Amino acid sequence: MADQRVFPLSCVVQHYAWGKMGSNSEVARLLASSDPLAQISEDKPYAELWMGAHPRGDAKILDNHISQKTLSQWIAENQDSLGSKVKDTFNGKLPFLFKVLSVETALSIQAHPNKELAEKLHLQAPQHYPDANHKPEMAIALTSFQGLCGFRPVEEILTFLKMSAGNNMEDICGQLLLQLHQQYPGDIGCFAIYFLNLLTLQPGEAMFLEANVPHAYIKGDCVECMACSDNTVRAGLTPKFIDVPTLCEMLSYTPSPSKDRLFIPTQSQEDLYLFIYDPPVPDFTIMKMEVPGSVTEYKVLALDSASILLMVEGRVTASTPTAQAAIPLQRGGVLFIGANESVSLKLTVPKDLLMFRACCLL
Repeated sequence: MADQRVFPLSCVVQHYAWGKMGSNSEVARLLASSDPLAQISEDKPYAELWMGAHPRGDAKILDNHISQKTLSQWIAENQDSLGSKVKDTFNGKLPFLFKVLSVETALSIQAHPNKELAEKLHLQAPQHYPDANHKPEMAIALTSFQGLCGFRPVEEILTFLKMSAGNNMEDICGQLLLQLHQQYPGDIGCFAIYFLNLLTLQPGEAMFLEANVPHAYIKGDCVECMACSDNTVRAGLTPKFIDVPTLCEMLSYTPSPSKDRLFIPTQSQEDLYLFIYDPPVPDFTIMKMEVPGSVTEYKVLALDSASILLMVEGRVTASTPTAQAAIPLQRGGVLFIGANESVSLKLTVPKDLLMFRACCLL
């Protein structure tokens, strides 16, 4: 079925040391739910699920009619599946990488370069900066999710320097300092919590990390989407390469209160179950769909963009005009949807659906 443009994916799990262990990880739980043959090792970290066509984590196609191909191979042979604008704008490549993260110990304090700087760094030090693309990214909490994002207001920093915050924020930061020091003994990056906004996102809340904004993920589970890049400039809380001069030169030092770092989605006027997280970059948009179990069938919006859909809760069968048979999709299942394809989801159990969909809205 060469015309088939909607199919399930088998996605790559990354076992980075900072990930949650075994079945404590949402990544592992999603994997186990979607694949009954998956063996979860309780002594192994399950840090990230990569849903996309990045060279370091290219998804495999599960459809029998398109077997033995990765997503990037199939897209290279089926360029129209990207959508006409996406294909032309991003040179025939899927422009985003979609992920689930399960964070147990803090990720590095870091920022991502804009395109101009990314090209320069890639030329100068390709071993540390593996591509020439920028890496704006967005995190949407699946569980309570703690992170650092952007510089605090100056008055907050001053009160911390005087150690007179006058509320429980000082205690919270003190506990977090001890926690980070235990994870990264002697790392000066532990003190960044007194300079950067500390956010605790509740499920569905998001933060957007544009170029040059300092940030770090501390703990929790989230879905994340980014431009298809792996460029990171690190400053602390990591054993990896640290590039303080570049970071200090590139950073955005504009202070803002933590509430301003939250990214608020908009609710669709045509579909009241649909919430759209549309950041000010062309590479990606995330959609969240919360469908009550009382709905028997849900139509997924057709888009002029390739997209990837993740089922977080619920069980459905997906049918399309091009599919030879309905595709069963349950918690942890991942579906590639070609541009302009209409997909109908029939609920197979009367349970609420929670889905996230990454796409490119130009």
